[in-house]
Amino acid sequence: MSTIHPSMAVLVLALAGLVGCDYESHAVGDTNPVRVSEMKQSLRNLWLGHIYWVQHAVLNNATNSPAERNAAEKEVVANAQQIANTVTPFYGEARSEQLFTLLTSHVAAIKEYSEATVAGHTRPQDAALARLASNVDDIAVFFNGVNPSYLSKDTVRGLIAAHVAHHVLQINQYKKKEYARLEETWPMMRQHVYLIADTLTAALVKQFPSEFS
Repeated sequence: MSTIHPSMAVLVLALAGLVGCDYESHAVGDTNPVRVSEMKQSLRNLWLGHIYWVQHAVLNNATNSPAERNAAEKEVVANAQQIANTVTPFYGEARSEQLFTLLTSHVAAIKEYSEATVAGHTRPQDAALARLASNVDDIAVFFNGVNPSYLSKDTVRGLIAAHVAHHVLQINQYKKKEYARLEETWPMMRQHVYLIADTLTAALVKQFPSEFS
C-alpha cells in the first residue's frame, strides 16, 4: 500500500469542491481527521448531482431542447470530474483519471441510450445497453482494485448495475410520457445513489481509519 498523505479526507472535500459552507473550519493540510458524516454527505451530494444533471440532460433530449441539453451535459462531465477527484488523495492522479474515464464512458452510454430511445432505434439501444454493462464491470474492477479488502467486485457491480437500470427506466418513462411513474422513480434513484455513496465512504473509512473520526 502506498504512503498515506496527511489529511487526505480533508483534501477530498477540497477537490470535490465542497470545502466551504459546512466545511469552513477545515483546510487542506489540517491535521484533524474529518468526521465520517462529513465525508458521507460529500459523496452523497456528488452522486446526487450525477443523477440530477443526467436527468436534466435526458429530459431536454426527450423534449428536443438542445441548448439546455448541452448545458446539462457539461454539468454531468464536471460532476464526473468531481467524483473522480475524491480518490486522488488516496490513490493518486492516475487512478483519478482512470475513474474519470470510466464515469464519462458511463454517461456517454446513457446519452447514447437516451438518443436511441427518443429516435425509436432499437439496435443503437441494444448497443448502448451492452456498453453500459461492460462499463459496470469496469467500474467494479476499478474499485475492487484500489480497495480489495472492503469493496468486492460483486458488491460494486450490483450497486452500479442497479444504478444503470434506474437511468434506463427513467429514460423509457420520459419516452412514454409516464410522468406519474417518473415521480416514483426519482426518490428510488436518489436513495440508491445514497447507498452507493455510503458504501464507498464505509470502505474508505475501513481502509484509511486514521483519516477519519
